[in-house]
Amino acid sequence: MNKSLRKNFNQNFSTQKYENFLSDIHQLYPNQLEFRIAETPVFVPKSLKTKLIEACESIIDVIVEDDFKHKTANAIPNNQTVPNENNHTSFLAIDFAVCEDSNGDLFPQLIELQGFPSLFGFQFMIAQQFQKHYNVPENYDFLLNDLTKTGYVEQLKSLIVGNENPENVILLEIFPEKQKTKIDFKVTEELLGIKAVCITKIIKEGRELFYFNEGVKTPIHRIYNRLIFDDLSNFPDLKTDFNFTDEVDIEWVGHPNWFFRISKYCMPFLKNQYVPECRFLSDFNGIFPESLEDFVLKPLFSFAGSGVIINVLTSDLEKIKDPENYILQKKVKYEPVVETIDGSKVKCEIRMLYVWQKDEIRPILLTNLARLSRGEMIGVRFNKDFDWVGGSVCFMEK
Repeated sequence: MNKSLRKNFNQNFSTQKYENFLSDIHQLYPNQLEFRIAETPVFVPKSLKTKLIEACESIIDVIVEDDFKHKTANAIPNNQTVPNENNHTSFLAIDFAVCEDSNGDLFPQLIELQGFPSLFGFQFMIAQQFQKHYNVPENYDFLLNDLTKTGYVEQLKSLIVGNENPENVILLEIFPEKQKTKIDFKVTEELLGIKAVCITKIIKEGRELFYFNEGVKTPIHRIYNRLIFDDLSNFPDLKTDFNFTDEVDIEWVGHPNWFFRISKYCMPFLKNQYVPECRFLSDFNGIFPESLEDFVLKPLFSFAGSGVIINVLTSDLEKIKDPENYILQKKVKYEPVVETIDGSKVKCEIRMLYVWQKDEIRPILLTNLARLSRGEMIGVRFNKDFDWVGGSVCFMEK
């Protein structure tokens, strides 16, 4: 998005460089990379970086309000409330489309947000691979708040491992070896010393949890949670010793309740220039906007683009039996802003990644994730057959 940096990058780009970049990752993490990585990082100028941070902080202003828990009490579905909820989320990921205003200036528009961890390990690794294989200017960085690489790892370690021995902390998933994000689990293990463990491998004895670590039955004191209820619903016959709603003596890092509280559910509470109009479908009382083509319909409790209707019809809305579980959100026009080597441009979405330490008043911004797209939707699975698309990272002007 910085035109001079983009021109220089594209002039020096070669398919061989990209192949060497990917080859390095595959050598470091054999058979682990399951999604497409874009050919390029994104260079974000200071003007857009400032707007992104301003947008995030205005959203955080709402999340830290005293009545936020009360406002989001109905966000947690029936029978999915997990005990021992902490005072605030441990993680915050905020997704923005990169758009243009009437003056042609770049500005962010909120797409979604989640109180759930993202690819903190993978993004740290992939950014350094971009730096290794491409010419990234020194006054552009993927880390925020003047963090060093050591400082970044210390933030994650302090939050996720805390004062525990790493062997007593697990990354919880379902069949982690089959997840598309499994490479992130490997990087996280390298950085923090904690292993990814399937929920089917957890042993419950009274209020205590255990897992087998290298054949040794080992107590679990903390869970770095990467598993959501929606994933469990895909395995209705799954047999487990441990259920999320059990009363057990562990500390959640990324408590499951915050996944629901900070989600599409809280978007109607956010009102500022960076947030497109968004209302619960139930608020319309059956009287829908005439310009439905300007809106997108999203179920509150489905994820990764599942159930989203981009071209909404009145008949779609009239079929819905539980309108309180849907939002109508004003469409956002992604502006193709990242120029490729053939002169075409691709769309960009930026995820700002925060952690929230236990005793801090507000979360701290650590890094980011970028996704490039030519398709109608941004997700990697919607861009399988294109080039210059996929996962990436922003280097932002200092």
